Amino acid sequence: MVTLTRLDSAQPDFQARLARLLQFDDAADAAIEQTVAAILHDVKKRGDAAVLEYTERFDRLPAASLASLEINAAQLQAALEHLPADTRQALEAAAERVRRYHEKQTLASWTYTEDDGTVLGQKITPLDRVGLYVPGGKAAYPSSVLMNAIPAKVAGVGELIMVVPTPGGDQNQLVLAAAAIAGVDRVFTIGGAQAVAALAYGTATVPQVDKIVGPGNAYVAAAKRRVFGTVGIDMIAGPSEILVIADGNTPPEWVAMDLFSQAEHDEMAQSILLSPDAAYLDAVAAAIDKLIDEMPRSEVIRTSLTNRGALIKTRDLDDAVAISNTIAPEHLELSVTDPDALLPGLRHAGAIFMGKHTCEALGDYCAGPNHVLPTSRTARFSSPLGVYDFQKRSSLINVSQAGAQTLGQIAATLAYGEGLQAHARSAEYRLVHK
Repeated sequence: MVTLTRLDSAQPDFQARLARLLQFDDAADAAIEQTVAAILHDVKKRGDAAVLEYTERFDRLPAASLASLEINAAQLQAALEHLPADTRQALEAAAERVRRYHEKQTLASWTYTEDDGTVLGQKITPLDRVGLYVPGGKAAYPSSVLMNAIPAKVAGVGELIMVVPTPGGDQNQLVLAAAAIAGVDRVFTIGGAQAVAALAYGTATVPQVDKIVGPGNAYVAAAKRRVFGTVGIDMIAGPSEILVIADGNTPPEWVAMDLFSQAEHDEMAQSILLSPDAAYLDAVAAAIDKLIDEMPRSEVIRTSLTNRGALIKTRDLDDAVAISNTIAPEHLELSVTDPDALLPGLRHAGAIFMGKHTCEALGDYCAGPNHVLPTSRTARFSSPLGVYDFQKRSSLINVSQAGAQTLGQIAATLAYGEGLQAHARSAEYRLVHK
């Protein structure tokens, strides 16, 4: 039996209990921070030699040179060609759907001309080089390769460098095949904070990138946080989350398994169900107890649901929407008869899965939208990874002589007000004195 937290939004202490449920301490362990800081400094100073030493120490992978840890294009293609036919077909179908969706996100440069001939606009430029971190070892996610690499390629990124740890030299062929399909340019079998450092600072072998994306463990997250500013990063992701709003018309077993789908990630993942139907909450709880022992990761699921999961009775569906906005979940399932009716009221969610047939797992692999989503309530101010994360915007300003007369007067007046005389006189030089 799984003991889940049961809450009722009508209770006077509900908000306080909800706040405790959502509380998550994402502060990095001091020992991790100290270790990561030392690794980053060492790689910045010694480059290839330091990366090789850490790779041998942490991944049990000795190598004569960092160049010998690079996987070439022929090896990536061989990994793809040796996949079972059904696996390759599924991977290629997922890649095509992800590519098609992200092609809708591309931004274009634009300009407009004012009456006096001044031209203003915006120039869109893809990043030159991006680093993609992909977990290795037991946690091998080819879907993450597709979700991170394909938007970068659609954006027009010049070069995509992937790093993936291979403990003991064990290479995951599905990950390499995904890299081939997604068009990754170079792959190095390195991982951990040392790989983040190599990408951020560059070494004799690994080129410096402009941005680092992709998930990793606590050491990788701490390293990404520390190199931000030297390079861009996508986000610092916390444990995975799912919030389901249900009206009671979805089979309880379906919703139970949807809650499992996030709980199986790790013990800190969070799965929450909101429903105004108390009997339905009881039915889902019974389905959880019935199904959990069938799951290979049952202990992880059990711990996650017990420590961070919840079944919450709401006053009605509008109340559920309000609570959802407070939670700002990574994944939000609207398992209701009319999901469109709830959509206008929803303000904060990484991805919204609409209708009982739209399980979150489809979004993880093949629906098309990106599965790299804001966690830990950051959906209040951030968005899914997309093409726009691999493009930057430059302002275009081409002031005509006539425009300089108007703008020069405005700028000079404001500059004198700020006590910046050189600014003012620079603008005044462009004025035509009659």
